[in-house]
Amino acid sequence: MKFSTFTVIFSLFFLCFSINTFAQEEHSDAVIIGHVVSKGQHIPFVNIYIEDTNYGTTTDVTGHYMMVDLPVGEFTIVAKMIGYKESKKQVVLKAGETVEVKFDLEEDIIHMDEVVITGTKTFKRQTESAVIVNVLDAKTIEKVAAQTISESLSFQPGLRMETDCQTCNYTQLRMNGLGGAYSQILINGRSVFSPLTGLYGLEQLPTEMVERIEVVRGGASALYGSSAIGGTVNIITKLPQRNSYEVTSNNSIIGSDALDYNVSATLTALSQKRNAGMSMYAFHRQRDAFDANGDNFSELPEIKNNSFGINSFFQIDEDQKIEANFSSTYEYRYGGEMIDGPAYQAKQSEERTHNVLMGGIDYTYNPTMRTSLVLYSAGQYTQRDHFTGIAPDGDQELQDYNNAPPYGDSKNSTYQLGAQLNHAINDFIGAGTNILTFGTEFIYDDVFDEITTYDYLIDQQTKNFGAFIQSDWSISQKTTLLAGVRADKHNFVDKLVLNPRISLLLKPDSYTQMRLSWSTGFRAPQAFDADMHIAFAGGGIQTIELADDLEEERSQSISASLNWDKPSEKHIVGFTLEGFYTQLKDAFVLEEVGTDDAGNSLMEKSNGGKSQVYGATFEARAKFNRTLQIEGGITVQRSEYGDAVSWSEELPGEKKYLRTPETYGYYTLTWTPTNRFSASLSGVYTGTMLVPHYGLADDAGTIDQDVLFDSPSFMETNVKVGYTFELKRIDSSIEIFGGVSNLFDNYQDDFDKGKNRDSGYVYGPAKPRSVFFGIKLFN
Repeated sequence: MKFSTFTVIFSLFFLCFSINTFAQEEHSDAVIIGHVVSKGQHIPFVNIYIEDTNYGTTTDVTGHYMMVDLPVGEFTIVAKMIGYKESKKQVVLKAGETVEVKFDLEEDIIHMDEVVITGTKTFKRQTESAVIVNVLDAKTIEKVAAQTISESLSFQPGLRMETDCQTCNYTQLRMNGLGGAYSQILINGRSVFSPLTGLYGLEQLPTEMVERIEVVRGGASALYGSSAIGGTVNIITKLPQRNSYEVTSNNSIIGSDALDYNVSATLTALSQKRNAGMSMYAFHRQRDAFDANGDNFSELPEIKNNSFGINSFFQIDEDQKIEANFSSTYEYRYGGEMIDGPAYQAKQSEERTHNVLMGGIDYTYNPTMRTSLVLYSAGQYTQRDHFTGIAPDGDQELQDYNNAPPYGDSKNSTYQLGAQLNHAINDFIGAGTNILTFGTEFIYDDVFDEITTYDYLIDQQTKNFGAFIQSDWSISQKTTLLAGVRADKHNFVDKLVLNPRISLLLKPDSYTQMRLSWSTGFRAPQAFDADMHIAFAGGGIQTIELADDLEEERSQSISASLNWDKPSEKHIVGFTLEGFYTQLKDAFVLEEVGTDDAGNSLMEKSNGGKSQVYGATFEARAKFNRTLQIEGGITVQRSEYGDAVSWSEELPGEKKYLRTPETYGYYTLTWTPTNRFSASLSGVYTGTMLVPHYGLADDAGTIDQDVLFDSPSFMETNVKVGYTFELKRIDSSIEIFGGVSNLFDNYQDDFDKGKNRDSGYVYGPAKPRSVFFGIKLFN
């Protein structure tokens, strides 16, 4: 299998190098000069290029540019920079003549038409992509005062971050009603988020590393292989745009007494010729444990985090580019009885020490404007030391427990190798341009997770070889047809898995896009993140095991959407309405199947019958006179199995998905009356849902028997204000900001108490009312 992978990769590599380039055009002394301004101020480092050619440059530090020795004829010249709307102008170049072209760019605060990559694996504008791609940019993340990626993802339509453990606070991302194992988490388009890193990874990664987060909801992301049924989240890290720095200190008081201290720094540097650059970040976090109900057992664990990372690029020549990234994360996490001393001396606790290394390198070759080749590799390595224990009541049992406390060890490595070839064919079958994409990739994951005291072991190696082909055909300015198929050979699946997808984009006018998508997907019968979490329930522990005859899960998805955005001179308003339906065959279900020799609860993952998820998402957005911006979204959906699932041996089964609200949403409102002052109001709504609550008879801190609880709805409201002072003498600015998260303290108030609590009985907002304040120095 490995031999096949390398053969395909290098075959594509040499194929691309063998492609004949266009004949060199004869040039004359045609010259373009000009400048770029916005609001009367010159803008440095703006990308200037001639469309459909290899000619381009950037403005210098004064905002001016020059291009020489250009071809003769009529061309379109483009000015583009992140944060501004793209501008195009027609120009006629003549031999021996100099033409002046000036640009006045408009700020793009609402980002209606960004360039995205996740939907098609090629760069496309949002309005030209046949697959809906939502973008969460760094500015929006800053508005909601998110410190980690997990805190920011709830501010996207159809997404919900869920805390699943009262003791360790592991989280999962739910998309369109499907659980975390149905979503692909990518770093710069690469699948290095393994099942083990998925447990805590989104809370470990700081927002300082993020340029933007692209989200594709639903099965249209099946191009990314196994587990991309619910959707794909692509975390794109920062590449340097200019020489800059930023240092931020953000501190919170959680509830009344727990402190959360964060400090972060970023530095970007470019070479003089702007053909190489590096972006670096560092992040430190220290959070106290928080006890919500006064039982001396934490509801928020203690966290210590140190992270740093580097993202760089090297433009070898006009045709070749290398991008490389590396990050390191150390995190210590402890939850349970709040004591001084080792974890095993607590009545109940979870302790985790993570050391995570991630990195990747991409090589891009563009021999012509129509052809490009990408060779890529990525990987991660995680070392985790952990403890999960609950002290027994009997003297002899306690002595045995102390003699052999349940410490564990985890090791996880993930590697990905791949190649992708893109080629554009103009006037394809007499109509429009077709971008053909061919790709192949190999993903290997090795996870070892063991607690000898519990006789618990996951020792699993997964290998998946995938190949895909895609046609992105712009039939006309109003019609695009996207079609493709991916083939996967997974070592846990006997046969080759084929997953086709097709999407249609119609644009009746310049403001409207209508989309229709159909796709299939699969999920391999392997261990996923939730399977590796040992929970406390019913006075003991609860583990998940895989059924011996577990087979892959297959899906079919269909979605339809209407997108409309209408700009005017001072205002922008728009909305998106999307309907979705996913049917799962041989759906994985979790059922309680008894206890082990130590009396601990066993949950088995097996194949059920069919299940389905369907619903609709509505998004609205508006910007008024550059000062007031509003965004929001709400999802109404239903998720249910064909046959009832016995989540507890004490109660009858349930067809509805557990921990899945039928209504959820978000909003953000930002007011910027001046360049110095800003205020934002945001909120996350979580509707009612069925939450399993495991009980223990005759224990004062828990219920007596298992109950399926119908949770109340929650609205988490956040407010933030900031003011910026200019420090002209040092060419920098300083921002003072503060606010309140969960302003009205809409927080769960019925947690279990004591060591026998059900740690999975947690719902609603991740933390109570918290006051935060901070300072940021930047240029």
